[in-house]
Amino acid sequence: MFKLGRRLACALVAAAAFAGPASAQGTLKIALHSDLKIVDPIWTTALITTHHGNMIYDTLFALDEKLQIKPQMVDKWEVSPDKLTWTFTLRDGLEWHDGQPVTAEDCVASLRRWAAKDGMGQKLMSVVADLSAPDAKTIKMVLKQPYGMVLETLGKSSSNVPFMMPKRVASTDPNTQITDYTGSGPFIFQKDQWKPGEKAVYVKNTKYKPRAEPPSGFAGGKAAKLDRVEWITIPDQQTQVNALLGGEIDMVETVPPDLLPLLKDDKNIKITVINQAGRQYAMRFNVLNKPFDNAKVRQAVLYGLSQKEFLEANVGDPAYYRECKSIFPCGSPLESTKGWDDKLSGNVAKAKELLAASGYDGTPAVLLHQTDVAGHNNLATVAKAQLERIGLKVDLQPMDWQTLVTRRAKKDPLDKGGWSAFFTSWGAPDVLNPVSTAFLNASCDKGTFGWPCDAELEKLRDAYAAETDPAKQKAIAEQVQLRVTEYPTHVPLGQFTAPTAIRSNVTGILHAPGLALWNVEKK
Repeated sequence: MFKLGRRLACALVAAAAFAGPASAQGTLKIALHSDLKIVDPIWTTALITTHHGNMIYDTLFALDEKLQIKPQMVDKWEVSPDKLTWTFTLRDGLEWHDGQPVTAEDCVASLRRWAAKDGMGQKLMSVVADLSAPDAKTIKMVLKQPYGMVLETLGKSSSNVPFMMPKRVASTDPNTQITDYTGSGPFIFQKDQWKPGEKAVYVKNTKYKPRAEPPSGFAGGKAAKLDRVEWITIPDQQTQVNALLGGEIDMVETVPPDLLPLLKDDKNIKITVINQAGRQYAMRFNVLNKPFDNAKVRQAVLYGLSQKEFLEANVGDPAYYRECKSIFPCGSPLESTKGWDDKLSGNVAKAKELLAASGYDGTPAVLLHQTDVAGHNNLATVAKAQLERIGLKVDLQPMDWQTLVTRRAKKDPLDKGGWSAFFTSWGAPDVLNPVSTAFLNASCDKGTFGWPCDAELEKLRDAYAAETDPAKQKAIAEQVQLRVTEYPTHVPLGQFTAPTAIRSNVTGILHAPGLALWNVEKK
C-alpha cells in the first residue's frame, strides 16, 4: 500500500511538472540519466554532454552497431602507398545549421581543438606532420610515420567524440567552453529554450541530408523523423518511472532494476537495452593530491576494493551486471585478467599490509559522491566503507553529477576544494584498448582529470598505436594491465548494462554505444 501510495503521489507531482502531454505527435519527451548543464562535448567527457553532441553535431567517421568504423561526413578517402598521406573528401550536401556550407577548413580546426583534449587525438597528432585543407572539400593528413589507428581515432564514438564544428567555434581555446552551438547534425539545439534543471529542447534539422545507407549505431543515414525532442529533467528515478506510466514522458533512459517490476506488466511500456556492449564502472584517482599521490596507497586500494559489492549496490540484478577483473571489457578482444586475479576481491589483510608499508599519514581521501545518477549513486558510499575497512580515512562529499563534472576539472589542493577520487562509468567502446581508454592517458597535464604521469605507460600506449598485428597488440595490452598494477591510474569496478523503458508507440530506437534519436518515430 505504501509503494502504491507513493507511486500515485509521484505521478501527481509529475503531471503538474511537465507542460503538455507526451502524446503530441512529432514530439518526444525523455528523462535522461542527468541534467544538461555543460554543452561543450570537447571541454568535458560527461556522457550527457556527449548525448547532446550526437543530437546536433556530425562526425567524419562513426561506429556502427557492430562497433565497426564507417564513413559519415566523409565520402571517400585514400592512403598513399607509404601509409604516410591520408586524403579525405567530404560528401556533398553538408551544411551548418546557419546555412553555411561545411568546409574542410572547419573540420581541420575541429580536429585540432578536439585532439588537444582527447587521449586518442593526442596520440594521433603526435605523429601528424601536417594537417591541412587543400580545398573546400579535402582534408589532407601527412604522418611522420605509419600509424595503425587513424580511422579508429577519427571514428571514435565515445567521449571525447571528434565532433565537427564551424571554424569560428572550433577556434575557441579547448580549455574554454564554447558559447556558439552551431552544428551540422540531424537536430538543432534551441538555446533560448534551454533551462538547466528543467529541460533542453531540440528541433528537426529539415536541411540535413542523411547518408543513403540504413542507420546502424552511430553510422549510416541519420534521418530525423521527430519534429521536436525535449529532455525533461526529473532527478528522482521513481518520479521518472511514474511519469512514463502516466504518459507524461515517452522514455526513461536508465531504469534501476528495483523499479522494473512497476513497468514489466504494462502493455504500453517496453524494456530494452540500447547499449548492448555495456559499460564499465571505474574509480578514478587524483595523483596530484594525498593520499593517492602515493602509488603504494593506490596499490592497497586495488586489493581492498570488492567489485561485487559495487555491482550489487548499484545494479542489484545479476542479469544486468558482470564481475570483470580486466582493464579492457570482458567479451572484447583484449580481455585479460593478467596481473589482476588476486585483486578487487576485498582482500582486507593484504590491503592493510600494503597501506602500512606505504607510509600513509592519515590524510583523508576526499571522495566526490554523485547522488543523482541512476546506477551510480551508491558507488562512492560503497567505496567509503571498503576503504575505511583497510584503514584509510575518508571524507565523502555529496553533490549532483554536473557539479562533480565541474569540480573534477580543478587541480586545487584538498584544503581549497580539491579532491582525491571520483566514480564514473565508460561505455565499452571507450575502453576497448590502451589508446582509447582515457584513464590510461598518463601524459601528466595533458591527461584527463586525475592527471597521472608515467613515462612507461605512455611508451606502451605508443607501442600499441604503432602496432598492426593483433597478437602483438594483445601482448602490449597485457603489459599495460601489468603496469597499472604498479602505477594505478584507476580501478575497474565491473561491467553492467542499463535497461531503458520506452512507451510502445515509440519505434526505431537504435542499438548504439550511446543515445541515437534519429530514426525514431512516435505514432
